[in-house]
Amino acid sequence: MKKIYSADGKVLLHIINRLSDIEGRGDIIPENNFLQLATLKLEKGKTFRAHKHIWKQSTEPKVIAQESWVVIEGKVKFYFYDLDDTLIGTEILGPGDSSITLQGGHTYEILENSIVYEYKTGPYQGVELDKEFLE
Repeated sequence: MKKIYSADGKVLLHIINRLSDIEGRGDIIPENNFLQLATLKLEKGKTFRAHKHIWKQSTEPKVIAQESWVVIEGKVKFYFYDLDDTLIGTEILGPGDSSITLQGGHTYEILENSIVYEYKTGPYQGVELDKEFLE
């Protein structure tokens, strides 16, 4: 797993998790974030206790959309930006790899025909309330 921090090293902005990183259960995103992600490498016959999730009150005064892409097929180049919109790096993602953006900017370039799962915190209220485009 690769964690990318802001230039001052204080804010976790992005995470790259590779298929090869997955062993047992791994909590990828720190629990204080809106988006949660865990990886599970499971053996045949494993079961889980049946459950449902409950509605709860939020104490958060502000929220931000956090996003993850999981590449199923193909190849995608992930560009990630610091809090001041400076490009701080790129990564090539292949099948089973994921990118997570907690803060900072990002974009993707599809390098070959690809299938991707995109996960994002909601509810979605439209582009105007969700995004600020970078130059």
